[in-house]
Amino acid sequence: MGRMENIIHEIKPPLLMVLVQAIFAGINVMYKLAANDGMSLRIIIAYRFLFATICIVPLALIFERKNFGKINRTVLLLAFLCGLLGGSLGQNLYLQCLVLTSTTFATAMINLVPAVTYILSICFKMEKLAIGTVAGKLKMLGTLIGIAGAMVFTFYKGVEINPWSTNINIIHPHQQPGGGHTASGVTPHGTSKFILGAFLGILCCISVSLWLITQAKMSVQFPYLYTSTALMCIMGSIQGSIIAFCTEKDWSQWKLGWNVRLLAVAFTGIVGSALLVFLVTWGVHLKGPLYASIFNPLGLVFVAIVGSLILNEKLHLGSIIGGILIVSGIYLVLWGKAKEMKQKTQLVPTPTTEKKSDEEILEDQNENKGREDQAVLPQIAVV
Repeated sequence: MGRMENIIHEIKPPLLMVLVQAIFAGINVMYKLAANDGMSLRIIIAYRFLFATICIVPLALIFERKNFGKINRTVLLLAFLCGLLGGSLGQNLYLQCLVLTSTTFATAMINLVPAVTYILSICFKMEKLAIGTVAGKLKMLGTLIGIAGAMVFTFYKGVEINPWSTNINIIHPHQQPGGGHTASGVTPHGTSKFILGAFLGILCCISVSLWLITQAKMSVQFPYLYTSTALMCIMGSIQGSIIAFCTEKDWSQWKLGWNVRLLAVAFTGIVGSALLVFLVTWGVHLKGPLYASIFNPLGLVFVAIVGSLILNEKLHLGSIIGGILIVSGIYLVLWGKAKEMKQKTQLVPTPTTEKKSDEEILEDQNENKGREDQAVLPQIAVV
């Protein structure tokens, strides 16, 4: 029984991160549906965090109300930064990069997040380079292979492959998302706009990476996941609404009916923000920011599968090769993290059974603290 619990404990973090990337694929489909209906993407972001706030705040009130007294200025500042970097600013930078360049380029830029997170984590001393160790080499090699796979996936097509043919396209081909944009991205722009879009894409990568690092700080400073997620969503909804009000002059864009717009903002808000942010927060709490970011390229694989199933998009040889490289890179990083954790465990001294000392008492206290940390994580099925 204990062995089975250990196995479940080990596979829980990667399963959470895989679920996050599956949700990411659903968000992309919803973005396409809403944009195809003519809805402003900035307003989608504002509604997304408003719906997330409505969903997650009651859960925080139910499960973690007694911890509200621990919210201080530092926690509020970290929540503000999380809402800004991982929410309103990061999302708007990504969409602006999308408009000024293309969906292909924007997706490729987002997959630089693991590398940027790795570099920043080393700079902030949250990860050790440890290139001389096997674990360090595996993490670096896995990160590079994952990024290479994302680049191959994005820029190399090759021959067309049709493993299945559903002939389903929920977006009408004669309508183009975003108004005047082509199906594969946007209409060509001048060189200056493309350079600006590339710069914004780099800023988006830095923003998302800083969010993961800030979220790691948040999980240490305030390890109450429902409340921290609620605080981030509240901040993101306020910031996103301000950005949308300042940039969108057509008030009719804010109207929601019983149509695809309501479906899109409800899904991206409840599932794509409340649940996704909760899962990312949990993953960062368990394994750190690098671990959470390394799964980002896997989202490309899910997007390609979903696109081929319900958007009638075609798979190519480059998609298969890139997907294999992405999965291989993730496996190498997980292998490196496992070796790193094993080395840390071996370095912990084991007290003798003959001697009752303060070391044994400290170990018991650490075990009890671990149980308390797990108690902070209420049943995720409620979400």
